[in-house]
Amino acid sequence: MTRETGRPLRADAQRNREKILSAAVRVFAEDGLEAHLERIAKEAGVGSGTLYRNFPTREVLIEAAYRNELIRLCDAAPDLLAELAPREALRAWTGRFIDYATAKLGMADALRSLVESGVNPYAQSHEMMMAALTSLLAAGVEAGTVRSDIGATDLFAALTGIALTSGKPEQREQAERLLDLTLDGLSIGRRTNAGECR
Repeated sequence: MTRETGRPLRADAQRNREKILSAAVRVFAEDGLEAHLERIAKEAGVGSGTLYRNFPTREVLIEAAYRNELIRLCDAAPDLLAELAPREALRAWTGRFIDYATAKLGMADALRSLVESGVNPYAQSHEMMMAALTSLLAAGVEAGTVRSDIGATDLFAALTGIALTSGKPEQREQAERLLDLTLDGLSIGRRTNAGECR
């Protein structure tokens, strides 16, 4: 991560930035547009000056917090594929998708105000999401554990549906069950002559 000058941030500055963004997601989710930036700084364990040096306006902070959640989600795909078998990597990523969707839902009012101000926090979001899903599905197809007739747009639609119906924190157990059901539908199963999956 770099500043607009192109210079990389020092390690401690980068850690502070990450702590601010994580705290911002939590506080905006809890307090919406009424969230106080001083509370975000306090929860992040930094001074207000540090927060304002990184994010001079509320709008800049909202956009950065959302984009950080998106980047963390999409960047997780290659890491998960390096650590897990393709099907397990896909399942782990779908759980992270619900984390992302829950954060986005919590920040809905803040994000809406950003859009109304003329800023588009969702620029390139769809492309990034499709790239991550495509890589995960392709790995599963290559391993012979995931169906080849389901594309990234199909799975994204299913995940979005789960997020919309079960994306609140108190609905997480239902969301996990629906993710398992979706992944079971993606898996290649051995079929009997009667057409039943075994």
